[in-house]
Amino acid sequence: MEFSLIDRIGAATQLRRDDVLLGMGDDAAVLQVPAGQNLVMAVDTMVEGVHFLPGTAPADLGWKALAVNLSDLAAMGAVPAWALLALTLPKGDASFVDGFAAGFAELARPHRVALVGGDTTGGPLAFSVTVHGFVPAGAALTRDGAREGDLVMVTGSVGEGAGGLACLRQHGVLAQDEGAIGQLLSRVRRPRPQLAAGLVLRGQASSCIDISDGLLADLGHICQRSGVGAELDADRLPLSDALQTVFGPEQACLYGLSGGDDYELCFTVPAARAHAVQGDLARVGCSATPIGRIVRGEGVSVRDARGQWIDLHSAGWDHFAA
Repeated sequence: MEFSLIDRIGAATQLRRDDVLLGMGDDAAVLQVPAGQNLVMAVDTMVEGVHFLPGTAPADLGWKALAVNLSDLAAMGAVPAWALLALTLPKGDASFVDGFAAGFAELARPHRVALVGGDTTGGPLAFSVTVHGFVPAGAALTRDGAREGDLVMVTGSVGEGAGGLACLRQHGVLAQDEGAIGQLLSRVRRPRPQLAAGLVLRGQASSCIDISDGLLADLGHICQRSGVGAELDADRLPLSDALQTVFGPEQACLYGLSGGDDYELCFTVPAARAHAVQGDLARVGCSATPIGRIVRGEGVSVRDARGQWIDLHSAGWDHFAA
């Protein structure tokens, strides 16, 4: 059964690339890294009941398993190439595997991601994807380049992932997929990694990270690695009409600050370059909003619309809360 499941996944996700010298079907893949390129790798694991709700559609799980990893490549300014998949199943369910593989392949094809190896085993439902991509030597975006005076910017809108998850927890996986709620559900079920934006930011952003754990937490990683602080203006957060319609402005702002699952990019850029970067991103269909600045010090502080500092803990932000 194990090998038939692997074969089903391989057949559904098959994509020919000249740099795959030997793909699925052997003990390991043999791959060719192009000359002048650095290999960029990322891995994420998702577990039922921790990262997704029981009953989530298999196709949505397949899509998201790849999406969250491609988002890591986007944050590095990398072009995706290959993926490995480890799938743990409570039972050998071919229909689940077919749905999972279909969702995975739907996102893999337009980004030319070849699945080059995999494994299945029995146990609580979980899956782990490893992705590989390329970036010109020395050109990868990192978290450690933010400098005092840089602007902090984010792509797209923030908070919709957390809003969608809240809707799922309230209504279950069969929540009505329409209107404003439908937009939030789509965001959490099928996030779209900002790969084109990552390529634009290569050579322009001084630091970059994808927003998976929440804007405050992830920007905090940039600050820690760069040895700086950041000040944000809450009223400049790009919050969608859908998020504010469903939850109201105040809760929408909290989701924008502390919610995860957005998979947008948070980056810093010298102030003199900000307008040009916005224009470059717009040409690939991506908006970008300046939301604050890098300052001397440490950690992330947030002002409200009246210029008062927000007590982040009383506002509900605790990265380690369940």
